[in-house]
Amino acid sequence: MTDCIFCRIIAGEIPSDKIYEDDEVVAFLDIAPVNPGHVLVIPKAHYPDLLALPEQLAVQLVIVARKIAPAIITGVGAAGFNLTLNNGVVAGQAVGHVHLHLIPRFKDDGRELWSGQPYPAGEAAVVVEKIRKQL
Repeated sequence: MTDCIFCRIIAGEIPSDKIYEDDEVVAFLDIAPVNPGHVLVIPKAHYPDLLALPEQLAVQLVIVARKIAPAIITGVGAAGFNLTLNNGVVAGQAVGHVHLHLIPRFKDDGRELWSGQPYPAGEAAVVVEKIRKQL
């Protein structure tokens, strides 16, 4: 038995409300949804985060998210959705098994997105150069 709650869900040790499953991916309702219909899309194989996930499996997660998103929107009567991935504890990743969140959004649902602010003069160019050097 593993300590990963998502691996235990995949193994059938913990029940879940699955909405989709194929050979590589499973999608189920989040047990603490932001809004009704909040779904997690996860690979069946354990990878701790996006950076460890093989590229083709990352593509498959997005394909599945795109496939089920219209069903979620229609099913719960949402006006849109957020697709998010929290990578690392500091980014809010609560389970160390890579997963996408499909969060239905409703007009006036009270959920706010984070706010950004423009770069100070010249700072964007410095940041771009730092990132490009790492590619």
